[in-house]
Amino acid sequence: MLDSEDVGQFLNEFARFAAKSLSGSESEILCGVTLLRRKSAATVASSSEHAKNMDEIQYQFGDGPCLRAAREKETIYVADIKSDDRWHDYADAVLQHGIRSVLAVPIPLDGEANAGLNLYSHVVDNFDEEAIKAAETFAGQASKGLSLSIRLTQQAETAAHLKAAMESRTTIDLAVGIIMGQNRCSQDRAFEILRSASSSRNVKLRDIAAGIVASTGQSDPATHFDP
Repeated sequence: MLDSEDVGQFLNEFARFAAKSLSGSESEILCGVTLLRRKSAATVASSSEHAKNMDEIQYQFGDGPCLRAAREKETIYVADIKSDDRWHDYADAVLQHGIRSVLAVPIPLDGEANAGLNLYSHVVDNFDEEAIKAAETFAGQASKGLSLSIRLTQQAETAAHLKAAMESRTTIDLAVGIIMGQNRCSQDRAFEILRSASSSRNVKLRDIAAGIVASTGQSDPATHFDP
């Protein structure tokens, strides 16, 4: 990981390494890493664009071996996608791309997020017991890198939300000050006027405040924020 520019690059290199390690001389393995977070699914790493596309086909149907493995935290192996009767529409879609066997292994994570390591092959029953054990080992190794990626993302989202909240608060405070000056009223009364205008016009409080600030010829107020 220390040799990677960021965690995303590390995970992509990891996916390529897993795919290469499990590929045979006559059978190429495709690898993707699915992350389930807040009821949404996304491929956060893949060995190739083709592998990513195979993951995204599954998301379109909302179910499949990889999503099931991530949600239920159990390894799922589809030896022959053509004869498997669990996901008919999904099976028909991936068959059009030549996929014949799929191995999905859950990636252990703490917290609310779930993840899975997805392996695709154009060969029927291409994953033997040894390959399945190797995939499960890879999934365990990917856990730390993916957990780090999630934590970094959460920190970035928290900082972005806090910055937005502070910017909104700055605009509202300035508008309250303007109303106080214009109406010679208290801060509480000025805020009530602002809130009443927001309610009667069915416009967000911040937008009403921004309009008041703009009416004085002021540009968007600057908020100093250092996350």
